[in-house]
Amino acid sequence: MEYISIQEALDKGEGTVDLRGWVYRERGSNKIKFIVLRDSSNIIQCVLKKKDFEEQWDDIDSLLIESSVKISGKIKKDERAPTGFEVKAEKIQIVQPAEPFPITKDQSRDFLLEKRHLWLRSRKMVAIMKIRHTVVGAIHKFFRDRGYYEFDPPIFQPSQAEGGATLFEVKYFKDKTYLSQTWQLYAEAAIFALEKIYDMSPTFRSEKSNTSRHLTEFWMAEMEAAWMELDEVTQVAKNEIRFIIKQVLKHNKKELEILGRDVKLIKHYAQADYPTIKYKEALKIVNEKYGMDVKWGKDLRTLEEAKIAEHFKVPVVVTHYPTEIMGFYKPPAKENPKEALCFDMIAPEGYCEIVGGSQRSLDVKDMKKRLEADGEDPNQYDWYFDLRKFGSVPHSGYGVGVERVIAWICGLDNIKDAIPFPRTMNRYKP
Repeated sequence: MEYISIQEALDKGEGTVDLRGWVYRERGSNKIKFIVLRDSSNIIQCVLKKKDFEEQWDDIDSLLIESSVKISGKIKKDERAPTGFEVKAEKIQIVQPAEPFPITKDQSRDFLLEKRHLWLRSRKMVAIMKIRHTVVGAIHKFFRDRGYYEFDPPIFQPSQAEGGATLFEVKYFKDKTYLSQTWQLYAEAAIFALEKIYDMSPTFRSEKSNTSRHLTEFWMAEMEAAWMELDEVTQVAKNEIRFIIKQVLKHNKKELEILGRDVKLIKHYAQADYPTIKYKEALKIVNEKYGMDVKWGKDLRTLEEAKIAEHFKVPVVVTHYPTEIMGFYKPPAKENPKEALCFDMIAPEGYCEIVGGSQRSLDVKDMKKRLEADGEDPNQYDWYFDLRKFGSVPHSGYGVGVERVIAWICGLDNIKDAIPFPRTMNRYKP
């Protein structure tokens, strides 16, 4: 017997089909049973009449959702069925009858997180995971098609790059080290060999923030390139995000519809130009248009970012943040040292920062001074400063928060649904 997927059966539309999957929904009477079968591709309604299954009827009638079964029968068009087709069952094999499924309607978010291993089977989570698959594949394709090499950094790292307060300390035999916050310092070493590189790797931030936008373990898609300055790297970021969206539209329209996403709006994001403004212009927008009072030198909070994106209604790149609040490796601009050569990309609809990057500093003296001001020991970075001694060149890079991009594209109200098993300050299992 040659089994086909439910989607293949729907595409076939007529004749005999052999299917296998799980009971998604079930209802019926003492004479007829309607089973909505699901597999990874779709769902389809199957009709079983008692007169055709007298010997198996008690077992069929007692089937609960998530029971695994194999069903053979004839498929035909039926507009009343959930996906427009119905299978008149001729044979059924019950592989394993399920126990009562613990997930029912209107469960709390915490309960669904506790049962994440089962909630992954929901149509919502299946749709999100398929879109995630496309997003990750699109990132690889975008960079490989443009001559970038994939380069993998260590996960155990001896020093911080994004702020010591968010480091996860790990016992390392008799010493201690930290889980990676970013690949950046190691990527900067590699660009002198490979010039253009990218990576997809897990990232860890010990942020005590239990919001809908934060995870302690997430995936970052990062790039770094020699000879590249701020204007060029921001354009690469814009092109990458548009490319990702186009790939989702190409492969996942059905999943976007399952999630209730406005496909026309997603198409607009894929085709639109993304503006670039400076931090000082962003302040002017939020203060003058939205009546805020954000002073120069303050980092933009989620509230301000949301208003900026609302103003443009497409992703917007904000550059030249105040140097004093930026990382030690983000250099001051020559024309105005108070402004750093860095950028964030802010997504509309309240999703805010999805990309962050910068041109990289070449001034070892300035970097040491800024590290000391942050309470860090510059001697821990001697290997990094070596990169400025042997043929240094201008270079830039950025990181894309993969889950943030997925959450935005899918229209999720919580980033925890953008990753299979979320880790937060309050959750490290299942």
